Amino acid sequence: QVQLVESGGGLVEAGGSLRLSCTASGDIFAINSMSWYRQAPGKQRELVAGLNSAGIYNYGDSVKGRFTFSRASVKNTVYLQMNGLKPEDTAVYYCTADVIGHGSYYSTDYWGQGTQVTVSS
Repeated sequence: QVQLVESGGGLVEAGGSLRLSCTASGDIFAINSMSWYRQAPGKQRELVAGLNSAGIYNYGDSVKGRFTFSRASVKNTVYLQMNGLKPEDTAVYYCTADVIGHGSYYSTDYWGQGTQVTVSS
């Protein structure tokens, strides 16, 4: 089993910044990819940003140029730096990781519990 723990959410005024953190722990042999998704009330969950197994960064169109995904030197930790926040960025933000456990031949997707980000106008 793998646990993903997110932190850094909160309430911020429009134009402000927040940095989310996500750390994966547990039965981890390798991590293929890690990403951030978000879900606003009444909307589908959408990709915010991520790093895939090919080492390519992906960003949702609505956050390009404002959000930055990064990976710590301790590779089980990733960050999402969010600048220029807008009210429409209000959502629960989830961290996800595609993980290969020890002795396993396949990977499994794990999700964190989510952290609330609220942007006031």
